[in-house]
Amino acid sequence: MDCKETQNLIDPYGDGELDLVKNLEIDRHLEQCAPCSESYKNHQALRHGLKADSLYYRPSTALRSRIQSSLRKAAKVEASPRAVFRRWTGIAVSMAVAALVVLALLPVLRGSSAEDRLTSEVLSGHLRSLMANHLADISSSDQHTVKPWFAGKLDFSPPVEDFAQQGFPLIGGRLDYLENRPVAALVYERRKHLINLFVWPASETDVPTKAVSRLGYNLIHWTQSRMTYWAASDLDKNELQEFVQLVQNRTSPRP
Repeated sequence: MDCKETQNLIDPYGDGELDLVKNLEIDRHLEQCAPCSESYKNHQALRHGLKADSLYYRPSTALRSRIQSSLRKAAKVEASPRAVFRRWTGIAVSMAVAALVVLALLPVLRGSSAEDRLTSEVLSGHLRSLMANHLADISSSDQHTVKPWFAGKLDFSPPVEDFAQQGFPLIGGRLDYLENRPVAALVYERRKHLINLFVWPASETDVPTKAVSRLGYNLIHWTQSRMTYWAASDLDKNELQEFVQLVQNRTSPRP
């Protein structure tokens, strides 16, 4: 990795948004390159400076006195028995209503929140890949080149297929990070539209396809043969479903 590429990735590197391979490459570069290392230190100092107390507005002594005086007067009014009763009655009613709402929504929240979070993670991974120099760690249309590249980098072997004859050529792969673990990201193309196919081991049995849309992007996910699959693209949903069907047909267990 050269200095120009490192400088372009300093911000996402500092924010922890890069994949494992890029992080390691930048780590090695910063150890060997004093100017880039100094640039990174300045970047971190600026980030910490923006959070420093010196940026907060400190009120004058007179203003603090007026605020404190107003608070004391309000406290005297609120200290009356009637005011205290009204206040605590209101709090109790609010808490009871809030508890009923939470209890009513708890089954829905439990069922959807984890999937919603994962959907957001997948979409973020897809969008990050569209940035410069982040689409593929291994660029190749040869599945026999892409698949061995993952060996030793993951604790599983992802199925890698090329669908060039069907109009969805393989263009590469990379490591990504989803659901608190490293995953394989296989990159395909369809008339200049990019498709990210994220793959990692599944804990559950086969799950049928489910399609969602976020911010103009289509995502389809399913579980098959102990593998979780997420396909993300700005392709039309029907075309993305066509791609998903190809993957499912090719990766289904042979009789």
